[in-house]
Amino acid sequence: MVHFVGAGSGAADLITLRGKKFLEEADVIIYAGSLVNPQLLEYAREDCTIFNSAKMTLEEVLEVIFQAEEEGKTTVRLHTGDPCLYGAIREQMDVLDEKGISYDYCPGVSSFSGAAAALNLEYTLPNVSQSVIITRMAGRTPVPEKESIESFAAHQATMVVFLSTGMLEELSRRLIEGGYKPDTPAAIVYKATWEDEKKFVCTVGTLAQTAKENNITKTALMIIGDVVSHNSYDRSLLYHPEFTTEFRKGTGPQ
Repeated sequence: MVHFVGAGSGAADLITLRGKKFLEEADVIIYAGSLVNPQLLEYAREDCTIFNSAKMTLEEVLEVIFQAEEEGKTTVRLHTGDPCLYGAIREQMDVLDEKGISYDYCPGVSSFSGAAAALNLEYTLPNVSQSVIITRMAGRTPVPEKESIESFAAHQATMVVFLSTGMLEELSRRLIEGGYKPDTPAAIVYKATWEDEKKFVCTVGTLAQTAKENNITKTALMIIGDVVSHNSYDRSLLYHPEFTTEFRKGTGPQ
C-alpha cells in the first residue's frame, strides 16, 4: 500500500492526524527533502527506511515503491503542502495504476492557506473578491499559453502566485499589463508557518523591490489583490440578523 501524504505548509504540527498516523505506521518514507520540514520524520518508527526524493528521479522513486511492494511493506510518499498543487503526483499514480498497486491520498495544508494565516487574511471578502486564482510564472518549466498572468490579471480576482520569487520584476510588469494598477495591494510570504517565516505587505509595483530589500529569493509566494488591504468590504449576509437561512429566521423582509 502507498499513501500519498500532504506534509502541510511547514510547521510540523500542521500535518493532519491521518497523515501523522500514516508516518507512524510506515515501513518506508520517501519525502520531498527540498521543502518538507525534516521534523516530520521524527514521527517515523526507528526501523523505518527513509529516502530523500530531492536527490532522486521519478524512476528512482518508483523503484523504491516497487521494492517495498514486493516485500509487503507500506510506503508513505510525503509531499510538501497539499500535493494537489504542484506536487507531481499524477505521474506517480498513473504508473501505480498500470502496475495494479493500491494507493490513497491524504490531503495537507497548502502554503497558500498558511500564507493567509500569516497575514490574518481572508481571500474571499464580500464585494471585494469571491475568487482565488492559483498560478505561477513560466520559468524552466512552461505554463500553458492560455494561462498567462495577463489573462488572469484581467479578472481582478485574488491571485496567489507560486514558484516565481526570482521573476518579480516580470511578474509586476505582466500584472500591470493585464489590468492591475501599480498601487494594488500585494504581499510576499516567505516560508509560511515555518519558524523563520517572514511576511511583507507591499504593492504590485513594489514586489521586486520589497523582495530585494529583504533578501527574499526563493521559497515564497505572492498574494495579489485588494483583499490584502481588507479596508473596505461588505458584511457577510450569512450572519446578518436580517438574513434568513435554513437554520435561522431573520428579522428582515421575507
